[in-house]
Amino acid sequence: MPLATVSGRKVYYESHGEAEGEPLVLISGMGGTCKGWLALQVPEFAPVRRTLIFDPRGVGESEDPGGAFTTADLAEDLAGLLAALEIPRADVLGVFLGGMVAQQLTLAHPDRVRRLVLVGTYARPDAKRRLLLEKWREMARSGTSTEVFVRERLLWTLQEETLEQADLVEAMAQSFPGDALPAPADLFARQCDACLAHDTADRLREIAQPTLVVCGRNDQLTPPKFHRELADEIPDARLVTFAYGAHLVIAESAERFNRAVLQFLAE
Repeated sequence: MPLATVSGRKVYYESHGEAEGEPLVLISGMGGTCKGWLALQVPEFAPVRRTLIFDPRGVGESEDPGGAFTTADLAEDLAGLLAALEIPRADVLGVFLGGMVAQQLTLAHPDRVRRLVLVGTYARPDAKRRLLLEKWREMARSGTSTEVFVRERLLWTLQEETLEQADLVEAMAQSFPGDALPAPADLFARQCDACLAHDTADRLREIAQPTLVVCGRNDQLTPPKFHRELADEIPDARLVTFAYGAHLVIAESAERFNRAVLQFLAE
């Protein structure tokens, strides 16, 4: 089991592929482990780009120092992991919370990021996102059953055509037996707090790296307006919107998504 030591804590990571050049770092969203990249992204990325995936603090096998944290703290964790693995610079792709961490990493350590991919994320939450994240935080803290909680998140992350596939939705809702969510409830609540406090809106113009902003047209969790803001404010950014796909566009349009990312990184 590959573990790196970052600030005295163990961080779980996996490195796939042996391609030359800067590696590609994938940063997961809320609640999930790095294993979520293995089915659809790693098999496509690893043959052409060394691909690094990891579990953030408190998730999976990575140790939790306890206490509140911010997206900037998570970015420092990643910077420490890159240093521990002797990776001076990488391309960075983040989804939702991972996209917020990617923004913070690029702002705090611009020399460590060559190209940036932001997916289903924002620079600052609006009133609706704040209410939703506060609701999710309280659901986690109040002991809401795993099945109910997973269904709640599916409603916000899948598009309607996918939700019509009852067998698929049922399988996804039942995929975590008992209380075996990847992230403990308390950790998920702290992730909600980190997303609530995230705000890079006034600093986006400091990001000099070429940036690809990816959006699913039917994304309800982070609608297109958030992606337009990112693409408008980051000087060297372009926006790609997929007609088929909601918040989980990396799964619902996986083939097109993977191709767009690889084309962008190869430029």
